[in-house]
Amino acid sequence: MKMQLDLQHYFGRMLQLALMMVLLLNACPVRAQKTKAKTVRQELSQARNYLKPRNKNYAQAEQLMTKLLKDSANRDDIRIYSVLLDAVKGQYDQANERLYLKQKQDTAAFFNLNRRLFTIAETLDSLDMQPDKKGRVNPSHRNKNAAMLHHYRANIYSAGTFFIRKGQWNDAYTFFSTYLDCDSQPLFASYKYAESDPRMSEAAYWATYSGYKLNDAAKTLHYQHMARKDSAHADFLLQFTAEAYRWLNNDSAYTATLEEGFRRYPLFTYFFPRLIDDYTAKEQYDKALALSDSALSRCDTSDIFLFAKSSILLRMERWQESVVYSERLINRNDSLPEPYFNAGTAFVNMAESSEAQKNKKLQRTYYQKARTYMEYYRLLMPDEKRKWAPALYRIYLNLNLGRQFDEIDKILNS
Repeated sequence: MKMQLDLQHYFGRMLQLALMMVLLLNACPVRAQKTKAKTVRQELSQARNYLKPRNKNYAQAEQLMTKLLKDSANRDDIRIYSVLLDAVKGQYDQANERLYLKQKQDTAAFFNLNRRLFTIAETLDSLDMQPDKKGRVNPSHRNKNAAMLHHYRANIYSAGTFFIRKGQWNDAYTFFSTYLDCDSQPLFASYKYAESDPRMSEAAYWATYSGYKLNDAAKTLHYQHMARKDSAHADFLLQFTAEAYRWLNNDSAYTATLEEGFRRYPLFTYFFPRLIDDYTAKEQYDKALALSDSALSRCDTSDIFLFAKSSILLRMERWQESVVYSERLINRNDSLPEPYFNAGTAFVNMAESSEAQKNKKLQRTYYQKARTYMEYYRLLMPDEKRKWAPALYRIYLNLNLGRQFDEIDKILNS
C-alpha cells in the first residue's frame, strides 16, 4: 500500500514538473516578443527625435528604420515605413535646397532619393490598405502622401532625361518606368495620369528607347503601346519594336511591324530594305516586287528603291527588266558598284538561256555586254573576288579570251 502511494506521489511530481516546463517554454516566446516590441518602440522614438527640426538627423533616422526592416517580423509595421518616408523626404529636401543654392550636390543621388520616396510610399500605401479585423479599409496616409509625391513626380521624369543624356540606359529606364507606373498605383488613383498627363506617351517612348539601347526585348516592348500615342517619335518607335521582335525570333510580329512602318513611313530608311530582305528570304518575290513598286511610286529617284527592284527582277529571272532598272540607276549614279554586278549577271543569264543557245550571235552579244558591266564592277570592288571571278570565268571562256581566262583561272584556284 505504501509503495503504491509513493508511486502516485512520484508521478504527481513528474506531472507538475512537466506542466512547469510547458509554461516556461510558452513564456519564452512571449517574453522575446515583448522585448522585440520594446526595441521597435525605442527605435521609433529615437528616429522621431532625429526628425525634429532642432536635430534634422535624417540619415540616422533612416539607418534605424532600415535596421528594423531587416527583421522580417517588422516588415508589415506601418509606423516604420511612415518614419522611413519622413527620413528620406528630409534628405531629399536638403539635397533640393543645396541644388537651388548651387551648392555641391550629387545630382544622381538627389534623383535616387526622389525615386525612393515613391517606392517607400507605395509600400506604405499597400499596408495602409489592408482591411482591419472587421474587414474595413480606411487608409490614413494616402491623401497626404499622394499629394506630396504628385508634386515631386516631375523630377522623376527629369531624372529619366538626365540619365538618357548620360547614356545610362538602365537608370533611365528605371526612372521612366517609375513615372509611368504611377498610373497603375492605387496610391495615385485619383490623379488619372493616363488621361491627365500629356507627357505619359513621351515618357513611354523614352522608356522604350532605353530598353532598345539595353538590347532588352522585354523592356523595349513593355511600354510600346502607350508610346504609340507619341506621334513625334512614331517612326523610331516602330523601328525599336521591330528589332525587339527580331531578337525574340517572333517572325510574324517582326514582319507585321516592318509592314506597318513602311506603310506609315515609306521613306524612313529602316523599314524598306529589311522588309525586302524579309520577303526575299521567304522567296515571296511577288510581295517584294509590289513593295518596290509602291516605294518607287513615292520616290522614283531613290537609289535604294531602284536597286531593290533591279535585284528582285533578277531573282525572278526577268533579266531584261532587271537591266533596265540597273541602267537607270547607273545613269543617276555611276559610282555605285552593285548595279553593274546586277546588269552583268543578268546578261550572263540571258547568254546561257535556251533562246540564246540557239542563236550564237545573240549569245556572244550578251556575253560582251556582261563583260563590260562585270569588269567595271571588278574595278570598283576589287576585293569582291567571290562575286566577279566566277562570272568573268564564264564570260572569258565563252568569248575565247585566253589571256583573261588564264588570269581568272589562277585567281579562282588560288
